[in-house]
Amino acid sequence: MTEHVWSYKSTSGHLAGTDLTGYKVEAADGSIGKVDKHSDEVGDAYLVVDTGVWIFGKEVLLPASTVTRVDPQEKKIYVDRTKEQIKSAPEFHRDQHLGNVGYHEELGTYYGSGAPFGGRPA
Repeated sequence: MTEHVWSYKSTSGHLAGTDLTGYKVEAADGSIGKVDKHSDEVGDAYLVVDTGVWIFGKEVLLPASTVTRVDPQEKKIYVDRTKEQIKSAPEFHRDQHLGNVGYHEELGTYYGSGAPFGGRPA
């Protein structure tokens, strides 16, 4: 059961309909890139982050539940994972994984409670 992983926390300050494209994304231990695409869809909310040179031009998909705070004044989004946890997540390829149920389940397990691969502890 990973549905909750794909929803923003009520305490994040995210307002549905807000365009987050271009916002900087801050992991627990530093900047990881900028939002390239995002979804507010109920049960399937996420951020696609362009990591630039940090992971050599790759993108990562972050479920909405990883967002702890949205700061519209600074145009920054804070997430509750470290750079290493994000870098170690299942690899994301936009053309293969957006809308791919199997990938979403794999990522949901990684980032969800009880995640065996460095996600949030149970």
